[in-house]
Amino acid sequence: MKRSRKTDAISWETVREIASSLPEAEESTSYGTPAFKVRGKLFVRFHQSGESVVILTSIEEREALMKLNPDVFYITDHYTCWPYVLVRLSTVKKDDLKHLLEESWRRAAPKRLIAAYDKQP
Repeated sequence: MKRSRKTDAISWETVREIASSLPEAEESTSYGTPAFKVRGKLFVRFHQSGESVVILTSIEEREALMKLNPDVFYITDHYTCWPYVLVRLSTVKKDDLKHLLEESWRRAAPKRLIAAYDKQP
């Protein structure tokens, strides 16, 4: 049976649930919107559009993501020179979002914290 789109909808609450499960993730704000940081470094924020989140990535990976799935990934002019990509909450799958948030966290977290996280069973 196919689930309806409404039950699959991803909200900031879904992002919060995933992000807060990562080690030392701290709820914060960025540009006046809800965000999560690890040891003071931003790894995800709710975009002021109310429809997307901004995650940390590399510019090269961002370009590949936007090319492969432009319905999910995009940037605005503000992010052209910064290693971030916007992710549309209405089109991203929860499992993909979980992976994206963990990868973003890894880019922001110190190496020792990542090593400790990777040692967990």
